[in-house]
Order: sequence, then C-alpha cells, then structure tokens
Amino acid sequence: MPTRNVPSCAFLLGAALTIFAAPPARGQDVRDHWDRFRGPNGSGVVEGHALPKACDATTLVFEVEVPLGHSSPVVRDGRLYLTGIEAAVSKAAAAGEGAEGSKATARDALTTLCLDAKTGKTLWQRSVPRERREAYDERNNAAAPTPCCDENGVVAFFPDFGLIAYDLEGREAWRRELGPFRNVYGMGASPILDATTVYLVCDQQQDSFVLALDRKSGKERWRRARPLALSGHCTPIFVADAEHRRLIVPGSFLLDAYDIASGERAWFVSGLACEMKSTPVVSGTTIFINGYASPLNQPGNQVEVPSFEVALEDFDKDKDGHISKQEAPKNRAMSYFDFVDRDGKGALDADEWELLRAALASQNGMLAIRAGGSGDRSKENVVWAYRRQVPQLPSPLLYQGLLYMLGDQSGLVTILDPQDGNVVLRGRLRDGQDNYYASPVAGDGKVYFVGESGLVSIVRAGKELESLGVFDLGERCYATPAIDEGRLFVRSTKRLRCYGGA
Repeated sequence: MPTRNVPSCAFLLGAALTIFAAPPARGQDVRDHWDRFRGPNGSGVVEGHALPKACDATTLVFEVEVPLGHSSPVVRDGRLYLTGIEAAVSKAAAAGEGAEGSKATARDALTTLCLDAKTGKTLWQRSVPRERREAYDERNNAAAPTPCCDENGVVAFFPDFGLIAYDLEGREAWRRELGPFRNVYGMGASPILDATTVYLVCDQQQDSFVLALDRKSGKERWRRARPLALSGHCTPIFVADAEHRRLIVPGSFLLDAYDIASGERAWFVSGLACEMKSTPVVSGTTIFINGYASPLNQPGNQVEVPSFEVALEDFDKDKDGHISKQEAPKNRAMSYFDFVDRDGKGALDADEWELLRAALASQNGMLAIRAGGSGDRSKENVVWAYRRQVPQLPSPLLYQGLLYMLGDQSGLVTILDPQDGNVVLRGRLRDGQDNYYASPVAGDGKVYFVGESGLVSIVRAGKELESLGVFDLGERCYATPAIDEGRLFVRSTKRLRCYGGA
C-alpha cells in the first residue's frame, strides 16, 4: 500500500546546497514531436491521430534493415533519426585471409542515420570511429542512448565517443568528446534539448555529473557534479512549478531539480532507490518516478550492515583500515561490494562502506513528488510512496488518468491511481510472458508494450487491461517505440518497422 513516510539518511542529506533564483527559461516545443527518448517531455504519449490496432502485414507501411543498436527512433518534421554500430570488417578478413594484425586495427563505426519517416528511405548516414570500448552489460551496447532532434537537426550520444550534432543534411555541426566512463552496466541515459541547450546526465561509479551545452556551438554552458549518484541511466525531463522551469534528474537516493540557466540545484527529494534507470513522467507539477535496485531493497527483505568501526574490528584482518573483498563477510549484503567499490581497488574505505550501508537502507518503490520549493523537500513534496514490486528498467506511463507500470520479467502490469497511489489493477498481459526493456507508449486510446523476444501487446487504455492483440515480430527488441502522425515505429536489433493506423 502507498505510504507517506519516506525514509531519509543523514549520509544522503549532507551535501551542500546553493540556490540561485533565475527567470523561467524559454520553453521546449513539445507539440506532438517525438523528438527525444519517449517523446514529448518523456511522457510516452502522443494524441491526435488514429494508431494501428495490429502490428502485422495488414498495417505494415515499411520495414528496413538498420545497424545493431538499442536506441529508440526519434521523429521530427518527416525525418526519423536513430543510431547504431557498424561492425568493422578489415580488408584481410573480407578476403578470407584472417590476418590477425589487420583485424586488430579495424574499428567499428558509431553511426547516426536519418530516414524519411514516410517511406523508410535513407536520407543520409554519418559515422565516427569507435576509438575505445566501454564495458557493457550483455543487454546494453554502445548505441543504446536515444538521440534528440529539433528543427535544426539531431544530437547523438555514444558512450564510446561523446556527443555529436548534425544538421538536417547530415553536415557535422559540432562534437564534444566525453569519457571514458565507468558504469556497472555501461552508460545508457539519453540527451535531451530545449530551444537553446543540450542536456546530458552522466551517472557512473565516480565523478557523476550533469552537463549543459549550447545547442548551436556545443560549448559548455555549465556542469554540475552529482557526488551521490552511482551507476544508472535515467533520462531527465522538464517540470515548471509556479515560478521556474527545472531540469528533473532522478539518481541514486535523490531526485534533483536543477535551474536550467545556471545548473544550480534548486531542490531535492530523498527516498529513491540506490540504483535508478527509469525516466519520470509528470502531470502538472506532480512527478512520478519508479526505482528498483535489487531484492535486498524490497521492504521486509532488507539487511542491516554494521558501522565501519565495527566492521574493521570484525573483518580487517591485515589492519590496513580497509575491508577487502577477501576479508568481507560472505553474506547477501556483499552482493553490493562491486557496486559501491567506487575506485575499483577491491577494498572499501570508510566512505564506501557508508555508501554500502546507505545503498542497502534505500528502498524500491514508486514515488509521487510535487515540484517546487528550495533545499531538502523530502517531507513536504512527497505526495505518496508505493513500496510494493516496481519495475527496474521500463519507465512508467501516465495515460488517461491512470499510472501504468510494466514488470521487467513477467508481463505483469500494475495500474495505480495517480492521485493517491492506490492499486487499480494488477494483471498480466495476454500471451505477454516475456522480458521487458522497452517502456510502454500510448495514444489513440491504446497502450503498446514491446517485449525482448519481439512480442508486441496492444491494450485498450483503461482499468481492465483489455487486449486488442499480441503480435510476434520474431526478433529481439530493446528499443522503446516511437509515435508520429498516426504511425508506430518499432525497432528490433535488425530492423525498423513502421505500422500505420488509418
């Protein structure tokens, strides 16, 4: 059941806070443009056109082969953009010579594509060499972040390279090399933009930050450290309260609201899980965000960790003032060892041990947070908290007065009343037993769910979870679909398919 008591930890609330008042920034044009991850302001919703009731041959407009990648399509003014990885094939390998030296020098290309959204025809394709290889979870890759676009072109983020911007004709406008990064899963947050600025959140094991660049030149406007943020990949949204427009960034333990002009943190709320991946949604000035770290963060299943002083007495055998992985007790809590070993040295110091305690004290859940105020707003701004099972990866969907959550591995959909967090329905998608990495999207009274194996479930919006059909694409899908002018764009690891509504 939802609760209004959200725990906080002194460890989390010790960060200094400086507040600067700034006038509201020029707004982002979000009229039906699916120009970023999950469309208008990350909502996952576009209305105004009939959308397909099926994803099969009867509604297929086109399908085209695309490079490997997990990024979602974005669409603006008839142009569709996505990113991918073009695998390098050396001349020697192509000739069957198998020369090891030639293979070693071959480099993958990190590719940005622009397609005609009506026909699927490639308008242009541009690439940069993959100079390095970050470490990625097997479910992630170097083309996972979704690009963002506007009337001037597209901005793409490749963790193995950085940010790169192209104009409408595919001419490079600027580039900003970033990294290397050290994220447990590999980087995954997507850039977003407004009329003047590109924003990118880079949460990792150490030195996490949020960055703002000038849209035209790529020059840095501001950068703010996020000292508590651990590996995650939440893409931010914008929220306007009574006086200001803020950049809302979920991360480990905290939801932060940044002034978009100066980058100063205006307010924050504690109570989030230690590991955050989903994108929030907003209704008016109320923000909804779910976070799931592990089973050990589920209320009723949590474990206590002794203080660092006690741990040194019990486990520090070599008396060096650290707890090494070999010295650490062999219990469930130590499953977090690598996650909190921020410097990667294989031993925890006092700060890392305290981080371990905070990580295990944090709780999974869905929170409703009211925007506004200054400083620590954990008590005042939390409207309700739902602490039962919530998704880890799929972002929530707020549609027609209902808040949808999609389970990662079960096809279990939980529908909440956004006013109070009470459960409206918990039910499974018909024939939808699958793993889910893509987030649900909606429009025209329909909600679309895409599973890893390629199952597309279409459900009538409402309290009954009424199935309109389940369609098997037969290919793995990790990308969240896009919606534009009555068409649904679904990307698999091999193809982009477009389905029409009328």
